[in-house]
Amino acid sequence: MKLVRYGEAGREKPGLIDAQGTLRDLSSVLPDIAGTALGAKSLDRLRGLDPAGLPAVPAGQRLGACVGKVGNFIAIGLNYADHAAETGAPIPAEPIVFNKAPSCIVGPNDDVIIPRGSQKTDWEVELAIVIGERASYVGANEALNFVAGYCVCNDVSEREFQLERGGTWSKGKGCPTFGPLGPWLVTQDEIRDVHDLAMWLDVNGERMQTGSTRTMIFNVPQIVSYVSHFMILEPGDVITTGTPPGVGMGMKPPRFLKPGDTVSLGIEGLGEQRQRVLAYEERAPDTSLPVRERSASA
Repeated sequence: MKLVRYGEAGREKPGLIDAQGTLRDLSSVLPDIAGTALGAKSLDRLRGLDPAGLPAVPAGQRLGACVGKVGNFIAIGLNYADHAAETGAPIPAEPIVFNKAPSCIVGPNDDVIIPRGSQKTDWEVELAIVIGERASYVGANEALNFVAGYCVCNDVSEREFQLERGGTWSKGKGCPTFGPLGPWLVTQDEIRDVHDLAMWLDVNGERMQTGSTRTMIFNVPQIVSYVSHFMILEPGDVITTGTPPGVGMGMKPPRFLKPGDTVSLGIEGLGEQRQRVLAYEERAPDTSLPVRERSASA
C-alpha cells in the first residue's frame, strides 16, 4: 500500500493511493497515519479494504508528511560507503546515530527555509524507515517484523551548524523544514528489495546525487536492531538511513543551497519530492512555515 496524509498543514487527513493512482480518503477508517495505525493488524485491515468504496479526493491537494505525530526522528550518519569516501571519513565501525527534531518534519513538496545566518545549507536524499511496532532489544533477524514501511526523506543539513559549532550533529539537522517526508509511506510488501533501490537528487534540474541503497554500510535490519538497543522505538518513529555521494559539502569547491533554488529528489518505488528554497526572511511572521502555507491555513 501507499499511505498518505493530505490537506493543509497541521490538519492533514489520512489517505491511500489506489492501483490507478487516485487518492482515496481514509478518514472514516482511522484518524491518522500515525502511532498504532501503523501496526501489523491495522495495516492488514487496510489491505482488506476495497479502495473503490472510499471517497476519491479531488486533485491538487497538498501532501503532508506521510507519517504524523512522530516521536523519535533518528538519523544514521555516513552510512553509504561512497558518501564516506567523498567526505574523506573512515568507514564507521558502528552506526553513527543522531537526532533530527520532529518539529523539522514537513510535507514532501513544502518549501525549505534556509536558517537565519546560514551559509552552508545542504541536501541529502535518504531512505527512511517507519516503525510499525514497539521495538526494544530486537535482533537483526527479526527487525523487519517491527517495520511498517519506507519513504523518501530529504535530510536537509546546515554544515556549519553541524560540523563547526561544536557538540553534536543535531544542531545542523533539526532546523525548521529540514525533514521533508513522503510523498507516501510504502508498506514492505510493495518493495522488491529495499537494499537495491535507485536514488537521485537534482538542484535546479542539475543531477547532484545518483546512488543506490546497495552501497549502504549497515542495512535496514541492522539499523533497526542497533537503534533498539539504545532506545525504545515506538510505532510512527522514523529512522532516516544515510545518503549516497553528491552532497554539496563534498563538491570542489563546495556548493550550497540559496534562495530561489529548487530541489527534486526520489527513490525507486517510493516516489518523488520537490521543494522550493526560501530565505529565512521570506518565512511568514511568527511561524517557520513558508508564506504560502501560512496563508492557506489562515
